[in-house]
Amino acid sequence: MRLLLDLMCGGLRAYLRMCDHDTAYAGDRGLEADDDLLAVAREEDRTVVTRDVDVAARADESILLESRDVEAQLAELDAAGVDLTLADDPDFCGRCNGPLEPADPTGSTPEYAPDPTEVETWVCRDCGQHFWRGSHWDRVAATLSRVRNVDGGA
Repeated sequence: MRLLLDLMCGGLRAYLRMCDHDTAYAGDRGLEADDDLLAVAREEDRTVVTRDVDVAARADESILLESRDVEAQLAELDAAGVDLTLADDPDFCGRCNGPLEPADPTGSTPEYAPDPTEVETWVCRDCGQHFWRGSHWDRVAATLSRVRNVDGGA
């Protein structure tokens, strides 16, 4: 799914990207005006995720959220039919939404990242951030499991 999160929904970025949704964020793009946000959504064929009733009504495609709490927002997205399953091989950087590729096992890795010969690791082609299934991945998986169970999903 191609999504554009408005400024009020930025806490959802990493979750949606880890579930392989191409997720742009208005704050990363400097989109403060509603008209600018809606223009980008149309140009890039993105569904707007917002808490703003007016913006949702004006968008070609939108998902209107009511909650301010990220976990409750995830439950609302789940109820709206957004797939919240973690990707086996993620495609999008949790930091910048750039494309991920497997880390080169012979290349150098930052000190914070595990050895790619020992742990499956990906690197963002745009910002260079490294990702792997570690404790953060486990916390996100637990949150998504709770969200889907609360909503009655899988």
